[in-house]
Amino acid sequence: MTDNAILTITALQERVEAIFAKAGLNPVQAAALARVIVAGERDACKSHGIYRIEGALRTVKAGKVRPDAVPEIVEQQASAIVRVNANGGFANPAFELGVPHLVARARSHGLAALVVNDCTHFSALWPEVEALTNEGLAALVMCPSYATVAPTGGNKPLLGTNPVAFGWPRRDSTPYVFDFATSVAARGEIELYRRAGKPLPEGWAIDAEGEPTTAPEAALAGAMLPFGGHKGSAIATMVELLAGIMIGDLTSPEVLDFLGTTTLAPRHGELVIAFSPEAFAAGRPGDPFARAEVLFDAILGQGARLPSQRRFAARQKSESEGISLSREEIAQLDRLLRDGLDSVV
Repeated sequence: MTDNAILTITALQERVEAIFAKAGLNPVQAAALARVIVAGERDACKSHGIYRIEGALRTVKAGKVRPDAVPEIVEQQASAIVRVNANGGFANPAFELGVPHLVARARSHGLAALVVNDCTHFSALWPEVEALTNEGLAALVMCPSYATVAPTGGNKPLLGTNPVAFGWPRRDSTPYVFDFATSVAARGEIELYRRAGKPLPEGWAIDAEGEPTTAPEAALAGAMLPFGGHKGSAIATMVELLAGIMIGDLTSPEVLDFLGTTTLAPRHGELVIAFSPEAFAAGRPGDPFARAEVLFDAILGQGARLPSQRRFAARQKSESEGISLSREEIAQLDRLLRDGLDSVV
């Protein structure tokens, strides 16, 4: 007898979608959120899988996100900028609405940007990236968060974890994709350490007094640190400027002021930039996709691996064998479906 249950991707999608519907989300919101959460489980990214459901429900219950929101395109004729107003809902349905417009304009102009405003974001960025690499476009995606990261040399949270993701399409293989926080680790990773009762690696965080700590509780009460010291700090600041100030949305300190807590999903904006490799390489020698493969082969030839390869392998296994969830995880899903918003405090 096993402690794990195996669900098909479709079955898990239906179950998660039902949980969100029970909590009062409309079909547009529920389906999009379920897709991104199931994608996390499918790809063995546990920190962005069903673990995230409770945070989403808690944010709905606190009144910081609209469960009935319907995103809309804010039209800008003949512009390379597509703007979608999430209308206070989650980012995922707003992104899905904007993608066809972004793809069309990137193919027309060679370069286009999607701006999502007034949204709540809680998921990884690689689903957005892969939606564009699936269309043969390169993509760069970024967003702020809430202030939980101290700038290099600082001692208090000011920046967000501010993830950045990039994708390059490949004709006969999975895309080249990376997605990482500009902090040493995502906040969700620290929460998982806390739940497991494990100490953090050194260099991840400082406590409320600005002293280094390996205690997850102290780290959550203090601040995380940028990766790479001043380099990560500078990139995180760039994200604040481009995906917060430039698009007329909230910066990470403003997000924290709005929420009043770090236990809810952050409300801010998102910037997605799509590039057509063919358009940029036009008139120059060589096929950009073939030349990229030479680079990838050289990396692999040294014994290195490309980012996201373990995630793609996990996806392939999930697609053929299903998604494995523990008995505790199944019980959690059952409880969330039964109790809806009453299941969170």
